[in-house]
Amino acid sequence: MRRQNDSSVTEFILLGFSHLPELQAHMFGAFLVIYLMTVTGNATIVTVIFLDQSLHIPMYLFLQNLSVVEASFSTAIMPEMLVVLTSEKATISFWGCFAQMYFILLFGGTECFLLGAMAYDRFAAICHPLSYPVIMNKRVFVKLVMCSWVLGIMVATVQTTWVFSFPFCGPSKINHISCETPAVLELACADTFLFEVYAFTGTILIVMVPFLLILLSYTRILFTILKMPSSTGRQKAFSTCASHLTSVTLFYGTACMTYLQPKSRYSPDTKKLMSMAYSLLTPLLNPLIYSLRNKEMKKALVKLWERKVALHTI
Repeated sequence: MRRQNDSSVTEFILLGFSHLPELQAHMFGAFLVIYLMTVTGNATIVTVIFLDQSLHIPMYLFLQNLSVVEASFSTAIMPEMLVVLTSEKATISFWGCFAQMYFILLFGGTECFLLGAMAYDRFAAICHPLSYPVIMNKRVFVKLVMCSWVLGIMVATVQTTWVFSFPFCGPSKINHISCETPAVLELACADTFLFEVYAFTGTILIVMVPFLLILLSYTRILFTILKMPSSTGRQKAFSTCASHLTSVTLFYGTACMTYLQPKSRYSPDTKKLMSMAYSLLTPLLNPLIYSLRNKEMKKALVKLWERKVALHTI
């Protein structure tokens, strides 16, 4: 592998939506609101679960980890994208681009594995309620969470190091909203065939396998739901499963389309929209889908708010 010394490029230019100057101000406002809502929503979930002892069970602790990942994933992309939208020529250093790609892959990869672990947790709770405390004990929970983070770190380390080992001779314009692998790879002036084979195989293992396991888990869950005697319970469970699957499909589907073929023939704008779907919309929607539809989370939020009001009135 070749090192940065073989590259004449020391910084990159992120083009973002520079071809739509009349819309950039509106985009800046919309993306800033999305980012603030994402961080606030996920930070609220982390805080509520941390403060409420009754929520210290695997289901909510998985959700807490997911919220940390979502807020971090959004932070790896959004601040730089907001800078791009307000600059005529938004540059990012070679190592700045390296760092951004690393964190995008770290949090994206961790989320892939974490969503799979969460689906398994729901499957065990709904399909095997009597043996659930044994299946999902504290040791199993810790192992699943640690494996998700460690695998995310491994994916990010291998892929980012490999991509930036290629020489970059110019041009230095990245026609994308961030330093994502496919966009940066297009600028490499070397044969990237082996990396593309790795990317295809890696995407299947990292994205497709967890996604298929999630679908399998929810299929089993739905069959269990159909056997419920209460029609109200069935309707509520179907609604919850549908919203979870919508979020999961949005995340895995667009990520798969982006990373399965790093040098795909999609137009740059299509790639930007797909990237925004899993890096902006999913972190925004997950707090709403996984929390506001949950009675225990709503009770904990109300309790925290009442405690805050009581402290201010003293």
